[in-house]
Amino acid sequence: MDTGSTAWMLASTALVCLMVPGLALFYGGMVAAKSVLNMIMMTFGAVALVGCIWVLYGFSASFGDSIGGAGILGDVSEYFGLSGVMKDDPKAVIPLSVFAAFQALFAALTAALICGAISDRIKFGAWMAFTGIWVTLVYLPVAHWVFAFDGKGVVGGWIVNKLGAIDFAGGTAVHINSGAAALAVILVLGKRIGWQKEGGQERPHNLPLVMLGAGLLWFGWFGFNGGSALTSSNAASVVVLNTFTATCSAMLGWLLVEKLRDGHSTSLGAASGAIAGLVAITPSCGAVSPVGALVLGAIGGAVCALAVGLKYKFGYDDSLDVVGIHLVGGVTGTLLVGILGTADAPNGVAGLLYGGGLSLLGKQAVGAFAVLAYSFCVTWLIAKVLDKTMGLRVRPEVEQEGVDVHLHAESAYDLTHSPTTAPTPEPAAAG
Repeated sequence: MDTGSTAWMLASTALVCLMVPGLALFYGGMVAAKSVLNMIMMTFGAVALVGCIWVLYGFSASFGDSIGGAGILGDVSEYFGLSGVMKDDPKAVIPLSVFAAFQALFAALTAALICGAISDRIKFGAWMAFTGIWVTLVYLPVAHWVFAFDGKGVVGGWIVNKLGAIDFAGGTAVHINSGAAALAVILVLGKRIGWQKEGGQERPHNLPLVMLGAGLLWFGWFGFNGGSALTSSNAASVVVLNTFTATCSAMLGWLLVEKLRDGHSTSLGAASGAIAGLVAITPSCGAVSPVGALVLGAIGGAVCALAVGLKYKFGYDDSLDVVGIHLVGGVTGTLLVGILGTADAPNGVAGLLYGGGLSLLGKQAVGAFAVLAYSFCVTWLIAKVLDKTMGLRVRPEVEQEGVDVHLHAESAYDLTHSPTTAPTPEPAAAG
């Protein structure tokens, strides 16, 4: 047992856990004041529910021995209830328990990412039901495809082992998966009332909150990507360096697009650009050089800045640009591994620009679009069934008056309470 790597994984798990409030604040600041608590509740609610599912059967379905050796789904009974993960295996580099905790947060955050696309208009109960079903039918199989490596007498997922695609920390399983799912739910749920009409577009109510959330996500992402090395090593160090540099260049890339397109650069653009860079570098952080990370980040930031405008062209109401950032950024970063990958990086694979030919790019494309297609189709079916049975959407008056008060009986800000005025002291008696 490597105590240094174990300490790194424990720290990485804590860093990733900080991404939960980071995501809640990032999303919460971008919605109207009447919806911020609901957005935070959907984020935390998804994490709580997925955490319970992960203990019961989620970890086993993702990392158990592949059923029938097909590379599609892990054996649910192998680690059911996380049985066996507390045993001390002297041959393991890190304890299985810390790996299970680390990956639990990946599953939880992937599900939580989806809620940003459907703010202001979905029932909280319907969201929770959707989350539980979606994680079971979509995330767990995809996580097995991408994250479960073959071992001694153990068969893992088909994308990472049979196809040989590179996804260091979840560009496909996390970002393409959640982005494609978000698009599917949007199409079933429909647009917000008044969207794209004059005066109908809700503006972010608290941009400092957005920036704070983006900063927390950036901080936590070092654990998200760096922890995926699973060891305290040179590989983890390179990954952390690439994660930082790509985020910096992505922010600049987004701001440049804003300046050229709109005539100004915004704080919302800076925060969004940072997240776009983090998304794009997630699959490629172990495959590119620091200069490659700069190039990849700049491309990712610029492409995502342009992609968020597609919702107006095609008419899908992606409230907080989950499709434009996570789906597009995930596909961009995954494909660029096949172009910018270098054999000198921890993954040890060469892309097109480093003499590797088109083979790796083809593998990356197959992996990316297989996850995209599976996630979109199954998610659409889940959302459609839930909409026909329990109903997904709140009533129009609830949407217009605010989901915080109607769904949670709370409001984030007390804007009507008058402070108590101290009584005027009696004048001193004469004499």
